[in-house]
Amino acid sequence: MSDSTQSTSISLGPLTTEAKLITSGHHPDVAADASWAPVEGTKLYTNVFVWDETESKILLGFKKRGLGVNMYNGFGGKIEAGETPIVAASRELKEEAGITADLEPAGTLLFTTGSSPILAHIEIFRANSWSGDITESEEMRPEWFRLLPDATGPSSQLPPVPLDKMWKDDYLWWPMLLKKQRFIGRVDFGLPTDPEDWNSANLLKWWFGALE
Repeated sequence: MSDSTQSTSISLGPLTTEAKLITSGHHPDVAADASWAPVEGTKLYTNVFVWDETESKILLGFKKRGLGVNMYNGFGGKIEAGETPIVAASRELKEEAGITADLEPAGTLLFTTGSSPILAHIEIFRANSWSGDITESEEMRPEWFRLLPDATGPSSQLPPVPLDKMWKDDYLWWPMLLKKQRFIGRVDFGLPTDPEDWNSANLLKWWFGALE
């Protein structure tokens, strides 16, 4: 929960930023003043969320392989050498969903897992329109979900956003994404209790804030 109305300087490990606290917390087995997990390097990624505001629906992808398999997410992946985040995000959206879109920065997510000292740095983008035919790829199966529980019209027949089948931290920043509030945050995950299910890992420590 938020206990601040003003921006404050916060260290998220290798990155320090100014943001207004929205939510923070820690696992019961982790001390409130515990430091972030140590990192030994950073890998850069992107993630894109496309939605149709007119019909109040959002496009997510069901991950068919790799990290996050059998979960829903936006469309994205690694930033290749020489690419800017927005160029990489556009490429991944085309590769995974077959479409192009005018992307807008939405937020920055940092996370670590209990199995690696590498920090994942994800630049998140949103798009309110797109062009091309939405197409399933080898990695992702695109599916529409309704944004509002009480949606009317065609989107009322769609399933709700499956937060229970998305990364466990997504609920912490999802409201900011939908409000078009740029955000930044970090999550440290523990080890998964089920080696076949990364979403079985506990959230050990988290902090999310709104950017001006």
